[in-house]
Amino acid sequence: QVQLVESGGGLVQAGGSLRLSCAASRITWSNYNAGWLRQAPGKEREFVGAISWSGDSTYYADSVKGRVTISRDDAKNMVYLQMNSLKPEDTAVYYCVAEYRTYDVRRFPDKTQYGYWGQGTQVTVSS
Repeated sequence: QVQLVESGGGLVQAGGSLRLSCAASRITWSNYNAGWLRQAPGKEREFVGAISWSGDSTYYADSVKGRVTISRDDAKNMVYLQMNSLKPEDTAVYYCVAEYRTYDVRRFPDKTQYGYWGQGTQVTVSS
């Protein structure tokens, strides 16, 4: 079965950086759009960013634009979320999601259901 496994979360001070990783099994990222979502306690899940199946397009939420970068390593079949200048409001569980290439990745921000989800990784930013 398909599995997405996130890693790289942890506790970091405000202004610090983290790189989250998403390893996929039984799917190849070059055939799937990848996205990152997050959910803070008591808040709705929100879109963070996405990368197209072709790897040549990325999209980010306004709240993180300029501070995060999504990238992909096809040789390792990994997707990454590099987060810099972290703020306490970035504290959340971060989820990796995948949707087959036929879906328009530009619609990710409005999407609530995805083909595959990871279990999430906790990111805590202290002030």
